[in-house]
Amino acid sequence: MGERVRVRKDRDERREQILVCARELFSERPYEEVSNTEIAAVAGVSRGLLNHYFGTKRELYLAVVERMLHIPPVPVPAYEPGASVRERVTESITGWLELLERNAGTWLVALDMAAGSAGDDDLARLVDAAREGAVDHITEVVGLSRLAAEHPEVRSALRGFSGMAEAATREWLRHGRLTRAQAHVLLEDTLMHLIEETVPKMTAAG
Repeated sequence: MGERVRVRKDRDERREQILVCARELFSERPYEEVSNTEIAAVAGVSRGLLNHYFGTKRELYLAVVERMLHIPPVPVPAYEPGASVRERVTESITGWLELLERNAGTWLVALDMAAGSAGDDDLARLVDAAREGAVDHITEVVGLSRLAAEHPEVRSALRGFSGMAEAATREWLRHGRLTRAQAHVLLEDTLMHLIEETVPKMTAAG
């Protein structure tokens, strides 16, 4: 039993090592310039083993993109009695920006990949799933999960906020036109206005 567990762990570790090395190479150079042979060499595994885990380079690339798009997630604070929605939003955004700062390179490459998903159905599906996941987290943070399920326009509004959040973090991390504190103010105030003012008006108008 112990040996089977060890074998499984070795397989998971090798798969993870391949993903890490592929992510680094795809982050540094265009997809067309990276080969499975190079990835296998950097990961310290055989080309056959890499193909066993991921099949084609395309399949490996999509696995890398999916991983990058889901890191880091939006933290959902634990519910505390008496905590206001703004307090939960503040805590969530603080945690998210901390994660982004620690994973800035990965996040920016993921945003670039997302921006280049037009015309690629597989990549577009991954990007859409990641953004829907972000909306799920936001609705949980602000307590709008049920309302969003009943009113698709609420999800649409939060998708818009999610896109704005991506743009704001790019302004901060890549261009330096926002500080982290300014990005936080922009995200918090925009989200609070959205849920307190815009969402009620949208649902009433529908």
